[in-house]
Amino acid sequence: QVQLVESGGGLVQAGGSLRLSCAASGRTLSTYTMGWFRQAPGKERECVAAITRSGRSSYYPDSVKGRFTASRDNAKNTVFLQMNSLKPEDTAVYYCAATTRGVLPVGVSGYDYWGQGTQITVSS
Repeated sequence: QVQLVESGGGLVQAGGSLRLSCAASGRTLSTYTMGWFRQAPGKERECVAAITRSGRSSYYPDSVKGRFTASRDNAKNTVFLQMNSLKPEDTAVYYCAATTRGVLPVGVSGYDYWGQGTQITVSS
C-alpha cells in the first residue's frame, strides 16, 4: 500500500503559477499510474491530469490543457503538477491519486489510493 502526501498549495493571483508535489511512501512510485484531481465546493471531484508509470503519456481535460503539466521523478518517489496561467475557477482542493492500472483512468473510481489534499485559491 502506498501513502501519498501533497504539498505546494496556497493563495495565488490570477495569471500566476504554482507547482504541486505529491510524495509517495510505502511502495515504489514507479508501480503506479498517477492522477491529479480537484474538488471545488459543491462540485464533483474531477481529474485534471493523469500520467503513466513511465511518464511518457499523460492526459489533460480541455479545461486545463496547455496550462497544467504533470511529471514524475520515480527515483525520488514524487509526482508534480505544474500549473500556469491560473484562473479563479481553478480554486479547489487538489488531490493526487494512485492506481496499479496500466491505462490512464480519468474517473475517481479508477484510483485506489488518495492523498489528503491541498487547497489552492486563485484570486481575481
